[in-house]
Amino acid sequence: MPQRLHFGQALIDGCWAANVRIAVADGRIATVEPGVAPERGDERHAIALPGMPNLHSHAFQRGMAGLAEIRGAGDDSFWTWREVMYRFVDRLDPEMLAAIAALAYVEMLESGFTRVGEFHYLHHDRDGRAFADPAQMSRAIFAAAAESGIGLTHLPVFYAHAGFGGAAPNEGQRRFIHDFDGYARLLDTLRAAATCDLPDAIVGVAPHSLRAVTQGELAALAELAGDAPIHIHIAEQVKEVEDCVAWSGQQPVEWLLGHADVDARWCAVHATHMTNDEARRLAESGAVAGLCPVTEANLGDGIFDAVPFLAAGGRFGVGSDSNVLIDMSEELRWLEYGQRLAAKGRNRVARAPGMSSGQALFDGALAGGAQALGVVGGIALGSSADVVSLDAHHPSLAGKPAEQILDAFLFASGRAAIDCVWRRGECVVRGGRHRARDAVAERYRRAIAGFDR
Repeated sequence: MPQRLHFGQALIDGCWAANVRIAVADGRIATVEPGVAPERGDERHAIALPGMPNLHSHAFQRGMAGLAEIRGAGDDSFWTWREVMYRFVDRLDPEMLAAIAALAYVEMLESGFTRVGEFHYLHHDRDGRAFADPAQMSRAIFAAAAESGIGLTHLPVFYAHAGFGGAAPNEGQRRFIHDFDGYARLLDTLRAAATCDLPDAIVGVAPHSLRAVTQGELAALAELAGDAPIHIHIAEQVKEVEDCVAWSGQQPVEWLLGHADVDARWCAVHATHMTNDEARRLAESGAVAGLCPVTEANLGDGIFDAVPFLAAGGRFGVGSDSNVLIDMSEELRWLEYGQRLAAKGRNRVARAPGMSSGQALFDGALAGGAQALGVVGGIALGSSADVVSLDAHHPSLAGKPAEQILDAFLFASGRAAIDCVWRRGECVVRGGRHRARDAVAERYRRAIAGFDR
């Protein structure tokens, strides 16, 4: 018999419906019935939201949260942070990676993220040589996803060069580097493994950045992807933009749009530094802008200019990237707050008078994130039963009509209002706490305590 959940209110296709019963069978939504009273056997809750996709994560970086907040000599920037990251990654083994990723994924689920795009570039052993099983580090990610229950879109990264124009990689990148044939074999292995290990995993393709691949490699990677997602870091840092202009005479997004068949499969991660013309053209391509406001603030990247991109019909999603802080509501709130700080105005993502900022943020990130991760998002027939319930007794939600729930959740209560999270119909978070939190956190503590810094 299908599992039945009943909600006093549920967000369906961007609209609030009252008294909604959802039946779940084989991990998917079998029926959605609005306007019906609860029946005996229904599990009853107050407020339902669709689970949110997290379109960009480097799970291993959860283990270095707080390690890069000491000011160094000279101009402290993304590039000095990267040196800390290289030192950290030098010490990771598969067991440690699995422990760190499991905690990251538990925290994602507790904050309302139900699927993650894992942009995974840590492939090789500490000396840079391939493991006997070249997919060993990815299998650690698969194990963490299985343990936590989170949906996984795995994005193995192709990383071949240290700079624009095919520059030779440096020593700090030795654990990331592939030749094309080796990467193609890895991709085949991962596609087969994902089918066996996880019920609805997707394996996409991720050229790391324009500085890490050549034009020929980029074209070949797009061919390897087929219909699967293609994610690329782009235009994150001012120096990256300057280096791209020096190499090609064009800005990164401009170059990408002129030299690759960018379409709805693509996710341009960060895309922080674009001209208005680049923003318009990226929007017209159908690609998703993958925004990570907490990480972009932590690294000092700059602020994505959302207004011209959204005005041109641009699609966006959010990700937790470096996982320095994992919180879905925080990513959405800071997406809006960044726009307000830059423009010295309010309610910037909402595009029309009377539009709710919370609704604009949530609906946009849900649709764009699902597209970027290759799934159908939302509470809909046939989609994965990935649902988040809010605690209607939280003070910030008290007395709020349906049309103000998302504003109160994102701007006032945040993750403290999350009660339960279902993933493929299975309740993995109850009372705001993941069912495996204690065991996962203890294993993480052991892994970090034995970490040689």
